[in-house]
Amino acid sequence: MSPIPRRSVLKAAAVAGAAAQFSWALGAKDAQAAPRAEAADADPVTLDWLEDGGLGAAPGSTVGVPWPKGAYEADQTFALTDADGKAVPVQTWPLAYWPDGSLKWTAHAVSSGSGKLTLAAGDAAVPDKMVTVDSNGGTVDVSTGVITVKIGKDGSTLVKSVRRGSTEIARNGRLVLIRQPEIEDEDQGTVKTERFDGAIGEVTVEQDGPVRAVVRIDGKHRKGSRSWLPFSIRLYFYAGADSFRMVHTITYDGTQEPGKASGDFIRGLGVRFSVPMRDEAYDRHIRIGGEGKGLLREAVKGITGLRRDPGAAVQAAQYAGQKLPDPSTWDQRVTTRLQYIPEWGDYTLAQLSADGFTLRKRTKKGYGWIGAGGGKRASGFGYVGGASGGFSFGLRDFWEKHPAQLDIRDAHTDEAEVTLWLWSPEAQPMDLRFYHDGMGQDTYAEQLEGLNITYEDYEPEFGTPYGIARTSELLFWANESTPSADALARQVDAVRTLPQLVAPPRQLIRAKVFGPGLYSEPDRSTPAKAKIEDHLDFLFTYYKDQVEQRRWYGFWDYGDIMHTYDTVRHVWRYDIGGYAWDNSELSPDLWLWYAYLRSGRADIFRFAEAMTRHTGEVDVYHLGKWAGLGTRHGVQHYADSAKQQRIANTTYRRFYYFLTADERVGDLMHANVDSDETFLVLDPLRKVRTDPYTPDRHALSVGFGTDWSGLVSAWLTEWERKGPKWEKAKARVLSTMEGIAAQPNGFVQGSGLYDLDTGRFAVASTPVVSVSHLSAVFGLNELCAELIHLVDMPKFNDAYFDYCRYFNATKAEQKARYGSDFGTLLLFQGHSRLDAYAAVQTGDAALAKRAWTKFYGSDGYTESSPWKTEAVSGPMALVAGSEASWVSSNDTALYGLAAIENLAMLGDRMP
Repeated sequence: MSPIPRRSVLKAAAVAGAAAQFSWALGAKDAQAAPRAEAADADPVTLDWLEDGGLGAAPGSTVGVPWPKGAYEADQTFALTDADGKAVPVQTWPLAYWPDGSLKWTAHAVSSGSGKLTLAAGDAAVPDKMVTVDSNGGTVDVSTGVITVKIGKDGSTLVKSVRRGSTEIARNGRLVLIRQPEIEDEDQGTVKTERFDGAIGEVTVEQDGPVRAVVRIDGKHRKGSRSWLPFSIRLYFYAGADSFRMVHTITYDGTQEPGKASGDFIRGLGVRFSVPMRDEAYDRHIRIGGEGKGLLREAVKGITGLRRDPGAAVQAAQYAGQKLPDPSTWDQRVTTRLQYIPEWGDYTLAQLSADGFTLRKRTKKGYGWIGAGGGKRASGFGYVGGASGGFSFGLRDFWEKHPAQLDIRDAHTDEAEVTLWLWSPEAQPMDLRFYHDGMGQDTYAEQLEGLNITYEDYEPEFGTPYGIARTSELLFWANESTPSADALARQVDAVRTLPQLVAPPRQLIRAKVFGPGLYSEPDRSTPAKAKIEDHLDFLFTYYKDQVEQRRWYGFWDYGDIMHTYDTVRHVWRYDIGGYAWDNSELSPDLWLWYAYLRSGRADIFRFAEAMTRHTGEVDVYHLGKWAGLGTRHGVQHYADSAKQQRIANTTYRRFYYFLTADERVGDLMHANVDSDETFLVLDPLRKVRTDPYTPDRHALSVGFGTDWSGLVSAWLTEWERKGPKWEKAKARVLSTMEGIAAQPNGFVQGSGLYDLDTGRFAVASTPVVSVSHLSAVFGLNELCAELIHLVDMPKFNDAYFDYCRYFNATKAEQKARYGSDFGTLLLFQGHSRLDAYAAVQTGDAALAKRAWTKFYGSDGYTESSPWKTEAVSGPMALVAGSEASWVSSNDTALYGLAAIENLAMLGDRMP
């Protein structure tokens, strides 16, 4: 299929597009009259790998690519070629559509590639070895052309077998959960535990090839009559691969009551496979990843280092993992004594902190362990098998999400067992109890007083983990024999850093996605621009270094940053209420993703990826009465009693989804479509209301800032994805935009009465001035830029431009326009990007000037800020490192976004 004809309008589109971009210089009247053109540029796109090395040993990669409006019809097909022009098999599907039905985002799956690839309209090449799925029998059988995996449809065995050709490499893949019903803080003593198995509830084939297949398995862990801890597993298969990927999500639905020692404490959480062992003990091999590409390389029955030498060639072959010659060819002083050489069947690597792992082994159960080494940060990789085939396995972010563990058991028998522990059974039980006893904060008045001292919004029974989730990623290889050292190193690399194919920043910018015009490629062409770029680099580097220095790692913590620094103790305020974990406060997620969109930097992508995984899972409730709400920043990610839709904001997830087509993040965004129903569940103003209040589903007070921006991002995303509820979502996008525009004071009205059944705001009869400094700092500007680009609704545009125009205005200007000023406001630097946006959209040169004035000379960071770190070491600090005591995460997020957006929109009009 050919792209939509467009050449006849290209010249006019280019001229009109340029006029729109620089319309602020024309004057408001002329600028608003200028047509908004869509550049239908559908040139080929050069895709590259985020890090060097290409796909390596990973099974495959999937990339999202955006297209300008009108570039391609919905049924367009795509072809992929390598640097030599050779066709590369690719599987394509749509991720999102423009309102006119043309493609906005497409996903492309590949199972090969090491260099740059070119994507263009055309017919896709078919792989020689295609992925096929057969779900007609009692199992779902997936073949990559190299391996065949049988997936169970019921029971507790998720993966019944993994075969390579006629050889069974692994079987009985299942989930393992160890529950500890009691916990003693002072002395563990003898601990009773219970084992639960993962019970399949539903199996869905989401994709069936030819390049990529995805099978989803949902269920709960079960023992006897009790089922709990829901799981959602996705298995990913790619054409021609000898491996597959698992994305594993659990949602906590247990009970842990503060002050009580009994409850649902997780002692171990893992994925387990059985591995048939067919070779002689001296041809069975163990490989366990250490630091970097380091490996423990041993045989179950070692014939190196003995008192008698079997021969140098024999020893070298065993170390290399090769099949040994018949023992009759060895030195017979060894051959006749093989029965006296121990067989080491059990191995354990435990990573209980970010800074250390231990490795030990034993001959078999019931006998003593001996130390086999240790180090700082293990790769999370292992292998067990022999000359006739073996199983490699790996857990991504192994040390970052400690406590983790790898076990190999019974490798000396006919069947070994491997377990990848997402939560190590050797660690302390997973203790999610709230961290204090309430300190007498029984009434709202007392809780507000507590808020005034520790910045924690406490309320009894609100600091619960019930409904939070966590996602982990695992890789598995079915090897035809013990891999070579080089092959193992490539597998280790894939576990440590999963290869990711990416589209270049230029394509993201020209496609006008994620807030058109709000970001541009880094530009150091003038000293002023270069200085801001230096500041942006400094801030990102500082936070990346702080993650390491402050050890912001752990199963539930990895991916988040801290909110505020304690300059006296030289630590972040990790133990002080709302100053501790950030939980997306003021949108650091947006700062990081915009920083990546404009630069294409791998380190920024990985930082933002970890944050997206964390904030979308751990900071949000997915079950229970607060499902769809997130938790405000606090000492624990779920501790604060402010449960808010703004933290569950789809805005923060969209980037990762559209850039990678990640289905789990897609689930999170689908779940938010009906999150307006949460306004019936919890009154956010309950502690300060003076009048009786009963939620009315036909008249709910919904703010036009943090509330609506979170809601509309979910609706917009469902609409453009054409999800199951896209028509409802589209109607709510349009009706709420109309409702805001119809208010007497537009966005300045502050809030409106929302009808859950109609999806409409009632139009207030009386003008109200209600403006908060928080309204626009949870993605409102970025979303409005998208909506204004997508929807032709001039009254909404005017309402938003007015909000932008007057937030940073003088009190006199505000009063002249609205009859009242906006009161005491904050965050002027962050709001300078609203000035910039309105300046470009309306052609107001005074706004353009004010944007830079507020950016450089209001609050937040200034040019006179230190822009450097100071060294800290003992006895001032726990570990030696650096600090920038003047840095706060609120200011960083706001400065980062304002800098990026102001440079993109008004970079040529800097003072």
